[in-house]
Amino acid sequence: MQPIHILLLIASYFSVLILISYLTGKSANNNTFFKANNSSPWYLVAFGMIGASLSGVTFISVPGWVEADNMSYMQMVLGYVVGYAVIGLVLLPLYYRLNLTSIYTYLQDRFGNYSYKTGAIFFLLSRTIGAAFRLFLVANILQLLLFDEFGIPFWVTVTITILLIWLYTFKGGIKTIVWTDTLQTLFMLIAVGICIYTISSEMQIDNLFSYIADNELSKTFFFDDVKSGNYFWKRFLAGAFVAIVMTGLDQDMMQKNLTCRNLKDAQKNMFWFTIVLVIVNFFFLALGILLTDYAQLNGIEAQKDELFPIIATKGTLGIATAIFFLLGLIAAAYSSADSALTSLTTSFSIDILEIDKKKSKHNQEKIRKKIHVLFSLILIATIIIFKYYVADESVIAKIFTFANYTYGPLLGLYAFGLFTKHKLKDNWVPYVCILTPFATYFLNSICLSYFNFDFGFALLIVNGFLTFIGLSLIKIR
Repeated sequence: MQPIHILLLIASYFSVLILISYLTGKSANNNTFFKANNSSPWYLVAFGMIGASLSGVTFISVPGWVEADNMSYMQMVLGYVVGYAVIGLVLLPLYYRLNLTSIYTYLQDRFGNYSYKTGAIFFLLSRTIGAAFRLFLVANILQLLLFDEFGIPFWVTVTITILLIWLYTFKGGIKTIVWTDTLQTLFMLIAVGICIYTISSEMQIDNLFSYIADNELSKTFFFDDVKSGNYFWKRFLAGAFVAIVMTGLDQDMMQKNLTCRNLKDAQKNMFWFTIVLVIVNFFFLALGILLTDYAQLNGIEAQKDELFPIIATKGTLGIATAIFFLLGLIAAAYSSADSALTSLTTSFSIDILEIDKKKSKHNQEKIRKKIHVLFSLILIATIIIFKYYVADESVIAKIFTFANYTYGPLLGLYAFGLFTKHKLKDNWVPYVCILTPFATYFLNSICLSYFNFDFGFALLIVNGFLTFIGLSLIKIR
């Protein structure tokens, strides 16, 4: 596939998104930007959330994990089901009852202003680093496949990318995102389906499910070694808590749910989203088995994150596979990034600046637009720092992992609020929430060094538990 063809594909793709933005942004105001006037059809929200949940990291990485970890990731996906049930039955009723725009307003009502600001700041930090990391990975691939050929520097690539996202989100906000996410999810799923079909045809596989079931890489459940990071109960429980925290306590994901017409619609959205997400993740892992076997049969030297891109764009699977792979990759990256930019704007506007309390609607909109530009610049700066000043991708991956640590305090805060009736010494809450991620990191390091025990994804649970304990020490007796 020639670079000029990739460029035309990207231009066509963004033209469609900007058209959607124009159609959904007519007569838009702050209520449209933040809550889509509570008019989103639940089935569109459910479908679009799949793309936002998977992101470019999942699109590239999950198929690449299979060679080393088999299908053990499904243990975590099954845990998601429990987590999404908690969101649908506990958190969504709470958010709708309080009629929230930002979900962190709950912390103000429950504990006070310090807790409220702490929760919002932890989200802003986590989502900024997470969104920048995801875009960094995809921008690197696009730079390699396309922009290096035209001599365009990486910083220009990133700036143009964020500018395009700003362009189609600045007016309609979350209302536009609900529709663009639907389109982007569709592209992503078509990409996976076409890749599975073409590889199955190349390898002359008649029955995909039988092939996957009989494959040595299809082992899913691991009960043997409790110290291992892929031990079933660690992965399953981690999946449940990851879903609760990174969806239910995440403004980015919940903002879409809060655009539904009512609680019943939002719960239907969560129910169907859960079912489809489990199926989609299974097919991503099945694709990983096919890609691994295809690479071995054809002498293709590619592992992990390189596996899917190299086979799809450099192999013998045809131009259609390459086109839809790129569409899927772009869709996966931008369905995560555009909603992140919108939710960061929402949280900073509502939680930090509290613009909803200002009397002038005109001033509210002016401030929101400035914040939208500010976070666009912050994302550009963060990605450029990753590229030129950190450079080492393994270090950047650790930064992303540390961003996941910052969801632990949110888990602890909400758990303490929902499952106890205690009040807190509100001005002490920031200190507890700052210390617990570091305590979690040192605890994990000690367990690895002295006991060879890997918490794996369950670190989020440990972090939340330590935060809960810390909050118990500052409760008002």
